[in-house]
Amino acid sequence: MASNARNLTAGDATARHPAAEPVAERPPDVGTADAGRPATVRPEERPTDERPAERTDATGDPPPAGSDGLTAAFAAPARIPLPDASGPRDAPTRLIAHGCWYPSADPSGTRLAFICDRGGVPQLWTGPADGEPVRLLDDGPDPVREVSWSPDGRWIAYTTAPGGGEHTRVLCVRPDGSDRQILAGAEPGSSAHLGCWAHDGSAVTVTVAVPTGPPAPPSPSGSDTTSGDGPSGPGTGRGFGLDLGSGLSDGRLPDRWRGRAGETELLGPAPHTDRGPALPSPAVTVGTTPIGAPGGTLPATGFGDGLSAYLIDPDGIAAPVLIAAVQDAATLRVCDLSRDGSLALLRRGPRGRREAVVLRTADHVTTCVLPVADGDPWIGSFSPRADALRLRSNAHREFAVLLTAELDPDGRPLGWSTVAAREGSDLELLRYTRDGATAVLAWNIRGMSDVEILDPDTDTGTDTDARPEEGTGSASRHISLPHEVVTRVTDANSRLALALSGSRRRPGIWWLPDGATPVRTPWSSRDEDAVPPGRPPVRPVPLRPTARDGLPLNGWYYRAPGRAPGEPAPCVIHLHGGPEDQERPVLDPLYHEILGRGLDIFAPDVRGSSGYGRSFVDADLGRGRFAALDDVADCTAHAVLAGPADPSRLAVMGRSYGGYLTFASLVWHPDLFRTGVAVCGMSDLATFFEGTEPWIAQSAAHKYGHPERDRELLRELSPMTRIDALRAPVFAVHGEHDTNVPPRESEQFVRAARERGVPAELLTLREEGHDFLRADNRRLFRRAAADWLQRHLNS
Repeated sequence: MASNARNLTAGDATARHPAAEPVAERPPDVGTADAGRPATVRPEERPTDERPAERTDATGDPPPAGSDGLTAAFAAPARIPLPDASGPRDAPTRLIAHGCWYPSADPSGTRLAFICDRGGVPQLWTGPADGEPVRLLDDGPDPVREVSWSPDGRWIAYTTAPGGGEHTRVLCVRPDGSDRQILAGAEPGSSAHLGCWAHDGSAVTVTVAVPTGPPAPPSPSGSDTTSGDGPSGPGTGRGFGLDLGSGLSDGRLPDRWRGRAGETELLGPAPHTDRGPALPSPAVTVGTTPIGAPGGTLPATGFGDGLSAYLIDPDGIAAPVLIAAVQDAATLRVCDLSRDGSLALLRRGPRGRREAVVLRTADHVTTCVLPVADGDPWIGSFSPRADALRLRSNAHREFAVLLTAELDPDGRPLGWSTVAAREGSDLELLRYTRDGATAVLAWNIRGMSDVEILDPDTDTGTDTDARPEEGTGSASRHISLPHEVVTRVTDANSRLALALSGSRRRPGIWWLPDGATPVRTPWSSRDEDAVPPGRPPVRPVPLRPTARDGLPLNGWYYRAPGRAPGEPAPCVIHLHGGPEDQERPVLDPLYHEILGRGLDIFAPDVRGSSGYGRSFVDADLGRGRFAALDDVADCTAHAVLAGPADPSRLAVMGRSYGGYLTFASLVWHPDLFRTGVAVCGMSDLATFFEGTEPWIAQSAAHKYGHPERDRELLRELSPMTRIDALRAPVFAVHGEHDTNVPPRESEQFVRAARERGVPAELLTLREEGHDFLRADNRRLFRRAAADWLQRHLNS
């Protein structure tokens, strides 16, 4: 049976499968075209400044919360038509050294939608996999973050970041550039995030982060609340396509979704008190927050967004359908829907505490909750008949593996087994082909990618009554990659498309015409165009420091060209963000700029980084942060003793969490570094918690400490607490629209440094958020940073 989102809650459990995070990673490209669809009917247009956040009753007061103390999702997002914004078949000002990434294929597999910065900002493009020309579909100034082509080929959904900030919205456009519209995220203060498509392409899932409120009163019997007639807006329960007070008697949605979704599903019950894959879960000692039924085990923080996941019809014929909602939440993403819509796979939770949730849509019963790994948000999928669930999970183990479970007719797992595992390596990307038979796996081996394809006759592993053994099936084959890192895998009908990055190339998209040999798409940058002629990119070499407490560490050393092998050189210690990011051997224009000034770079993975197991990721939690600060000094010493770094000419630099480590290293190790460059870093953890996004705060509370209960620890960890120890000049850089780490964090550190007579400067980049996405700003940033480092290390 073809996928049918209009039967989302249909209960045929024998015919039921791919997978971002809001304040966020692979939608399914499966399904058949739905012929004979009616023409688009546009709903009554609503002003973009009308925010459904303050709904009131006739008295003007907010309605009371439900008796259970929980609140429902507030209102469904409204579609907003936009003028066509497709550009010419080539960028007016083409960047030769451009990047292409995040591919999504049309149903035939012959064309790809992708993100490309050849026009100076990441934008939405389409082009044939094996030819040119390419076409710009949205020439707007807002950077594009994610892309997903609908399974029926009629729409391309994508997310943008208005003003380059951290709040995103979800849009849809036809493959020819027409009928562009905002699906969600237009209301001021809200943010929307892309989920999976229904398998017939009739609707796309979207998560909206907006304030939550109690359900609206039920509609009068017999009234049609989907009609465009009459008033609409906050307080009416109309015009948003959702009546949160009305239930469904038979668990089915009528044709065209004229009925309403039932009461909001607040996800639960608790996962970690149940048996995991053949092992009892560890005891939970953290505080809990009510998420659905009593006993939820996500750490209670007392702050977070209200997140609601909807199924939205881009044609505007059917009203949005609420799938699930959570309060005080860090993330929520719909990763997959079964073909008949009876099951939904969701990913929820803060960093370090992600969970996969299987939700039965007919009665809002949670049938399975299992811990999953951080990283790529597309965590898995259902089999085509929804009789099996496949997940990328590190439940009860150090490294993520491919787990599978048979599902009973009610969607409950019957037992877990391991399909594929690698000792000492994480499974970081998982993709199943359209027929659900072949799995494509990308393994992270100390920062390098290895792509493995498991064919249908792969052995499914071990006895489900025992702990799953680590081992892959016999029918696996490997893809020889031309570059070091795979960032995305997508199914292109009978072929695959890969997004690749490497130490000597810009991000590009490659396709596998024979299923084995990657071929570069003609519109991706050539390797020889990665950098201007005359100075080829530097391939780094691995270094293996050891922390003072004996913990093995890792990193990549970049040697500035033109120096003799043993010649001492000024060196920049560059620290990544996260904290759970990982240094990968990919071409970074910032590194290329710094190396061109004659400065070496050592980029280590201190404790808290991903790629080395869960214990390593968790080694910096709470007071473990002090050991991470020691790791910076230990890695610097290793660069001097085992490498050619000059101990008298050292600098420290980092972005986001790496910016925090930079500020902290300058005051914890004031005599070690000659200067520092902190990019979007936190300087005071108390003011950071006051100003950051709620979902960031919820994840950060787990990593650093709770802003109330652990106030003294946060004070000790804050660089501002030790500002009097600062000796080295500091250069801070921040995006003006950064709401993850507000610009105040850099401003107060620079101000305090100047008050103490320490040279300090601040560069604020306009129209940028936490990530710098515009070509002119990126160029300004890396040249200013390299100038600063060169001036202070070569003086």
